[in-house]
Amino acid sequence: MTSMRVVLADDHTLFRAGLRALLEKLPDVQVVAEARDGREAVHLVETHHPDLVLMDIAMPGLNGLEATRRLVQACPAIRVLILSMHKSEEYVWQALWAGAAGYLLKDADLAELTLALEQDARTRDSQRLEAELLQRIATLTPRERDVMGLVSTGLLNKEIAYALGTSEKTVKAHRAHVMQKMRATSVAELVRMAALVERCEPQTARLWSLSYAIYR
Repeated sequence: MTSMRVVLADDHTLFRAGLRALLEKLPDVQVVAEARDGREAVHLVETHHPDLVLMDIAMPGLNGLEATRRLVQACPAIRVLILSMHKSEEYVWQALWAGAAGYLLKDADLAELTLALEQDARTRDSQRLEAELLQRIATLTPRERDVMGLVSTGLLNKEIAYALGTSEKTVKAHRAHVMQKMRATSVAELVRMAALVERCEPQTARLWSLSYAIYR
């Protein structure tokens, strides 16, 4: 699991201590701060910029759901796992609608807690990769994006040239620029990047599909 900085938010001191003890058994997890209520949690997140907040759903003053809403609105990259004693689907949906990344029962053991954090770390890594790819995509010219899309369908340079109404030499130049800007070391890697971009940028997928349909 990649390194994870965590803020704990719960109004019960003993529960926070127990949860912190569990977390400290995990080598890649660092508890950077503890909050006694939702308002303090919001302040600590703004101060420490953690990767994850473990947030009790029921706290005096500002509860966990409202604190989660404020955090997600102010810091879209923050991830919150709601903690609760309740297994009710209604509570789960309330947590998700508030913007939480997940829902964890308070009586979870170390194995369950570890699994939840590992799943969250994988999601966080995937989101970071998507953001990086979209930043690279933004550096491509419209014609380079066309070439990338057509390369990902398996077309040869001469076929791409025909589809775009240009020369094979020009396609080769665009293709080289695409490989460089996307930091792809092989066509296979570029295809994987294109597939990921299609999932997180639907408009690009439609444009690429349209280009291919026109060629066909």
